[in-house]
Amino acid sequence: MSGPLTGPGREDDPHRVEPGADDRRLDDHRVVDDRPVAVEERVVTKPARTSAAAAFALAVGTAAFVCVLIVILSPVGLVLGIIGVILGVIGLRAARRWGITGKGVAIAGLVLSGLAIVISIAFAAGVVTVLNNDSAVERIEQQVDNMRDQLPSTVEVPQP
Repeated sequence: MSGPLTGPGREDDPHRVEPGADDRRLDDHRVVDDRPVAVEERVVTKPARTSAAAAFALAVGTAAFVCVLIVILSPVGLVLGIIGVILGVIGLRAARRWGITGKGVAIAGLVLSGLAIVISIAFAAGVVTVLNNDSAVERIEQQVDNMRDQLPSTVEVPQP
């Protein structure tokens, strides 16, 4: 059984430390000027990196969602949405590896891309349904003709 780390102990005890001396027990027994010295070990780690595919999935998914909300760019949003889904899946797989993060970013990109695809398909289905309905097309043509009749026949442009 070993004696106390500080204070009086048996003279032959290797763990005996004189009062006032460095009270820490060292695993590394280095000695400088007849005194034990603590050796500090530092572990240097690299910060975790976010997956590039996940970041691109979020960017492309956001662009796809905005394009779909601007109705005329809906086909572009559909294409970007498909690309965003592919990048999101790649980003999720990359986030499983050690030292790479970005699972949440990839999921956000997947959600935005998926919403863009669903909205774009719904918009396309609505347009196709309206255009295949003959009575709806006739009503639209009649509205366009009425608006054309309300336009003035001559337009005066002021000259400076």
